Amino acid sequence: MGLFGGIEAGGTKFVCAVASVARPCEVLAEERFPTTTPVDTIKRAVDFFEPYAADLHGLGIASFGPVDLDRSSPTYGFVTTTPKPNWSYADLVGPVAEAYAVPIAFDTDVNGAALGEHRWGAARGLDTFCYFTIGTGIGGGAMVNGAMVHGLLHPEMGHLIVPHDLVTDPFKGCCPFHGDCFEGMASGPAMERRWGARAESLPPDHPAWDLEATYIAEAFRSVVCILSPQRIILGGGVMSQPHVLPLVRSKLLGTLNGYIQAKSLLDDVESYIVAPSLGNQSGVLGAIALGMRAVAEAAL
Repeated sequence: MGLFGGIEAGGTKFVCAVASVARPCEVLAEERFPTTTPVDTIKRAVDFFEPYAADLHGLGIASFGPVDLDRSSPTYGFVTTTPKPNWSYADLVGPVAEAYAVPIAFDTDVNGAALGEHRWGAARGLDTFCYFTIGTGIGGGAMVNGAMVHGLLHPEMGHLIVPHDLVTDPFKGCCPFHGDCFEGMASGPAMERRWGARAESLPPDHPAWDLEATYIAEAFRSVVCILSPQRIILGGGVMSQPHVLPLVRSKLLGTLNGYIQAKSLLDDVESYIVAPSLGNQSGVLGAIALGMRAVAEAAL
């Protein structure tokens, strides 16, 4: 039986999975484990696929970043300037390619999740949309006119600058590169440092959530004005709180202030900003979709 493999390389955990060529959206085997050191974590990912090696057709790796996607670069397949300790310039693709002689595709975790949602989830039928994850970090992936956005490197929407009222919110931000960028103000670690408690432990009526929704909406205003997405898919651990999505929708309409006259946004914002249809499998299914793409490209 032919198989595709996928690795969702997250800053908190790795998810490895295999799916059949016949039904790639149905995971046959999966393993989740913490992201520790590069050597140990990558070895565990490589070892996961060993029982399936004879049947593997292709592999996709969707990684936290920033990453080097330039195939002509000596550090292609590496995580680069990440704030995650010990992971700067860790080689992800190299050990996997050394172990398995199959086509391998490499992209960001959020671009991968966006691709998965486009093929099987909340972005089916669209050609321009964004996928965001808000958790340990903040990342955004984008498809524009049917193609994933790369360009100079890849989107780093978590590092957009958001309006920061130091009187209302004196927290200086936790991004080691930019301080009070979107990730520095609204990621899970930012919420924990600001409020002294993990986001999931804060009750729905805590003021943290109104402030969190404000930062998300302000970032989305920039994204809507720049990329004009047909839909925004919003996932990640911080967004597992069901009361947050309605807050974000309301605040986005407020901050746009009627400027964007699009019926799907103004009349049906519940369908404009949505949760991932694939749930917590968006990333690993996206990695499998990348593996499918790698096989298709190798056949050209």
